[in-house]
Amino acid sequence: MMMMMMMVCVFSCSVPTVPVKNLNGSSPVHPALAGITGILMSAAALPVCLTRPPKLVLHPPPVSKSDIKPVPGFGHCCRKTTKKQARKGKTPEEVVKKYLQKVKSPPEEDCTICMEPLGGPSGYKGPGVGPVSRAESVGRLAQCGHQYHFQCLVAMYNNGNKDGSLQCPTCKTIYGVKTGNQPAGKMEYHVIPHSLPGHPDCKTIRIIYNIPPGIQGPEHPNPGKPFTARGFPRHCYLPDSEKGRKVLRLLLVAWDRRLIFSVGTSSTTGESDTVIWNEVHHKTEFGSNLTGHGFPDPGHLDNVLEELRAQGITEDDGLMEK
Repeated sequence: MMMMMMMVCVFSCSVPTVPVKNLNGSSPVHPALAGITGILMSAAALPVCLTRPPKLVLHPPPVSKSDIKPVPGFGHCCRKTTKKQARKGKTPEEVVKKYLQKVKSPPEEDCTICMEPLGGPSGYKGPGVGPVSRAESVGRLAQCGHQYHFQCLVAMYNNGNKDGSLQCPTCKTIYGVKTGNQPAGKMEYHVIPHSLPGHPDCKTIRIIYNIPPGIQGPEHPNPGKPFTARGFPRHCYLPDSEKGRKVLRLLLVAWDRRLIFSVGTSSTTGESDTVIWNEVHHKTEFGSNLTGHGFPDPGHLDNVLEELRAQGITEDDGLMEK
């Protein structure tokens, strides 16, 4: 006891104010340890400074219409999508053949679609795929070089969006122009006079996505069944910088190709037949980063560019976007 009193005396003489932070557990200090420390310090008559936990800031301060400006370099401020794009006139077999090279002697390895040897017949037995000659039974994708049974590639194409594009199931190389099944909706974008955390030297691009509920089409998981659209309109943010505008241009390409959203099962709520994000991350938290969907995040723009590249959208596509 005497030793504790001496230690308290030393601390009280040398430390006028000691902060004990984040009792809610959001810091590396365990909340129980922080709480005990605060109690002991209070009992020893030491001043304790309790800081408030961080506050979630989803939206910017109110903005008047006169303060909302077009994004520099963009001659428009909104984009709509229709229910579905016109399908190509070619048959699935013609689409697949367009991206294949003939293989005279298949290697001694398995087709990674059906897991049967490439030297033998395809393991696919379902409908929609006709017989092929032995000379055409295996094909090599022209760009990446991966080999598959021709019938397996046709079956894979039939199970997809059937938009005239093909994606290698091994390396994800995209052949043609990939499109998705995003429902009809509207994308708005403009500049607001507030800065994002980590971007103090520029204003902010605000994107507003709005998709209403509707009926699933033939490209969706359950055609003819209703789908829900939770949380719309959804507000997202980018810095109004050169790279931020580059990302916006590519997001517009992704929107036109119906790749921003999809219809499926929500990973957060478990709800099926609902509109969900489609593997291109957006920042929906304006003034904080408590959920991981806000700022500051130094790598966010580069990560989005990489995700768009994985969907077949490159900077060359952005140059064509006006």
